[in-house]
Amino acid sequence: MPEVKVPELAESITEGTIAEWLKQVGDSVDKGEAILELETDKVNVEVVSEEAGVLQETLANEGDTVEVGQAVAVVGEGSGNASNSNEDTSSQQSTEASSTGEAASTSDEAPKTEQNDSTDSTDSTQRVNATPSARKYAREKGVNLNDVAAKSNDVVRKEDVNQQQNGAAASNNKPAESSKKQETPAPAAQKPSKPVKREKMSRRKKTASKKLLEVSNNTAMLTTFNEIDMTNVMNLRKRKKEQFIKDHDGTKLGFMSFFTKAAVAALKKYPEVNAEIDGDDMITKEYYDIGVAVSTDDGLLVPFVRDCDKKNFAEIEAEIANLAVKARDKKLGLDDMVNGSFTITNGGIFGSMMSTPIINGSQAAILGMHSIITRPIAIDAETIENRPMMYIALSYDHRIIDGKEAVGFLKTIKDLIENPEDLLLES
Repeated sequence: MPEVKVPELAESITEGTIAEWLKQVGDSVDKGEAILELETDKVNVEVVSEEAGVLQETLANEGDTVEVGQAVAVVGEGSGNASNSNEDTSSQQSTEASSTGEAASTSDEAPKTEQNDSTDSTDSTQRVNATPSARKYAREKGVNLNDVAAKSNDVVRKEDVNQQQNGAAASNNKPAESSKKQETPAPAAQKPSKPVKREKMSRRKKTASKKLLEVSNNTAMLTTFNEIDMTNVMNLRKRKKEQFIKDHDGTKLGFMSFFTKAAVAALKKYPEVNAEIDGDDMITKEYYDIGVAVSTDDGLLVPFVRDCDKKNFAEIEAEIANLAVKARDKKLGLDDMVNGSFTITNGGIFGSMMSTPIINGSQAAILGMHSIITRPIAIDAETIENRPMMYIALSYDHRIIDGKEAVGFLKTIKDLIENPEDLLLES
């Protein structure tokens, strides 16, 4: 029978975790239809069947780690659905019961009670949250799923059934003396003094934590700061935003396009910031794929806006909005998440006044934006005015970037944002 295998994902991704089975054993499957959702280090990917038929068997459970090329399911010929099959069986049993009703009424009460108990047990077993392979294994071994304790996420798996069966067999083989000793109640296990919630980390969160730790341990990371007077760019945006929306089919003019174009100009001036270390080599990237951090329910994702040096403000704003929607709808592809050159993160949307962002992957630096806060600023020796100010931060790998380049990079960003007409010339 045709096997469904984990497809090639990306050059750097060799495995994933089964997040959810979209089809169950017995379900009809069309060619090209998704049967499971696979969680990778970067995005979730749907695995599809190359054949039409019926899902005969699942070879892995939700939460299992599977490798590229590994078979995860078997699709056989036929059509229909497991639920339809069950309904047919129930209908047949009902018909048989009707035809033998007279004989049943004259039979002893004991067999009737036994039958009812069996039915109740079967119905109760069906309510247990278990994987298809666990149900099949339990039927083969005669194990009641109600007696099986789930070890992971309240879902009974095949290994749980096996452990229950082995435990029951060992208990039956113990001598009576041993059984009497067990009657002595054991001391109760110590419980937490305060309520806690324990849950398994998602694959993406585990991968992110691992990579962040690697960056922290394997780079000489420093952070330098500057502040920007946002008065001029805010006034420009206020004057032009309505016309911008009309001219560009509803695309809004935000601050991210200004900072993206300013970052491109600064990267051209300080190419070390657009580099990375590969062994004993330093690779300086001559393209400008800028990552924009997006917050989702599953954590922070960083899709990339490609070729920002060749895009205008409207194209950058539209692409950022599109990537944000895809991220929140879990529609990002692997191509959206790899091979970026520099990253911008905006903690200001959550109210952050200042932070030290962590470098993204193998990149050399990351720019952090923060809240715009009105503060009193000395204009000259005699004048103080309230101005909308933003702190910006550049975290960088000191192995590649010297302090002079880091400070110069931020100064370039500051000058361009404070004088947005110069930013148009740089573009």
